[in-house]
Amino acid sequence: MRVPAFLFLLTTTAFAEVHTMTLRQALDRALAQNPDVILARLDAQKSKFQTAQTQDPFALKLGAGSGLAYTYGFPASIDGNAPSIIQVRGQMAIYDKPQSYRIEQSKEAERGAAVDVALRQQDVAYRVTSAFLDAEAAVRSAAAAQRQYESLAQVKQFMDVRVADGRELRTASTSANVQALVAQNAAEEFAYAGANAEAALAQLLGFSPGDRVHPATELRDDAPVIAQQQAVSTAIDQSLELRRLESNLKAKQLEVKSFESTWMPRINAFSTYQVLSRFNNFDVFYPRFQRNNFQIGASIEIPIFKGKAPEAGKATAQTDIDKIQVEIARAKSRISSDIDQAYRDVQRFEKTRSLRRAMLDAVREELSVLLVQSDEGRATLAQVEAVRAKEQEQWIAYYDAQRLVELAKLNVRKATGTILAGMQ
Repeated sequence: MRVPAFLFLLTTTAFAEVHTMTLRQALDRALAQNPDVILARLDAQKSKFQTAQTQDPFALKLGAGSGLAYTYGFPASIDGNAPSIIQVRGQMAIYDKPQSYRIEQSKEAERGAAVDVALRQQDVAYRVTSAFLDAEAAVRSAAAAQRQYESLAQVKQFMDVRVADGRELRTASTSANVQALVAQNAAEEFAYAGANAEAALAQLLGFSPGDRVHPATELRDDAPVIAQQQAVSTAIDQSLELRRLESNLKAKQLEVKSFESTWMPRINAFSTYQVLSRFNNFDVFYPRFQRNNFQIGASIEIPIFKGKAPEAGKATAQTDIDKIQVEIARAKSRISSDIDQAYRDVQRFEKTRSLRRAMLDAVREELSVLLVQSDEGRATLAQVEAVRAKEQEQWIAYYDAQRLVELAKLNVRKATGTILAGMQ
């Protein structure tokens, strides 16, 4: 036994919460609650902490403790320090060029992580908009198919009466029944597709499992896309993918400089303060005893033999640079190709939508004429309902054409990197 589409929607939503939202509300929710966006933000936060960790050698570090010990005979050192009641040690790097380049590399990675967040937001905005348009078209088509089924069901009833009266052959009733069943099946299929699209949309928006997001009825502006002549330059300037690749390239270039600077000296500042005691025999073995002692200075290390690791690391980083440059060139070429394809799709689907609208208007005009003729007794109810069913079929085709136009324009904004800009 077949279940009508509206009953299917009712049963599938009985145990789940349905959130009715406009496209703008869905996008705002996605940018705040989508799990992929949240993970990207956490990665950006982690990158910020890693930058602070890389800067640690240049931060002053102080430590206090004690080297307290009992001495019998000569006061030998403990871990390189004279035995003392209290000792305070401080150290920090003053000049370390390889580490300075690593810090700059870490900062560039932090900037790249921020670009990753924007990239993930753009990707989520695209997926949410696409899922919203799919759900919206499926729900509208399901309603139109249900109305089509109801009209064809009335046509079947009318045919059954005429067959019973002997005014029509039984094949007419059979044909009307098949058309009604086809419409009913289409309504159920659209209902299934709508439920799946709403569930996928709810998952993208970070709702609980089982929840669905129902597209609210709204009138959206048919916003034009930017001129194709400006599209490529706009895409190159605003492409987050290119910005991310350029950030990766700069980070690798800094890594090369870090390896190249390993021959440069390193200078570290240090200081110590110690409180000494007589029971460690300092006054016995040294001509003069002083309880409070302080030292401040710098250690200088000049590399002589660097080994093979720096050159190998530089070669590896240079290889990565070459790969990134190839990826940048490929990305620019793909962006240009995607833009051309997106604009061709917009033109093609706009023509299809205009055709579907013309066909719909023609059927609606035909229905208007039949309604007048029905009032005058010159048209039957079966004829009117058959044209009404035809009208709903044209509405379904128009909804699909409208979805394709909006998706094509969405692809233009994706290719030009203006999805997020269009939301502001």
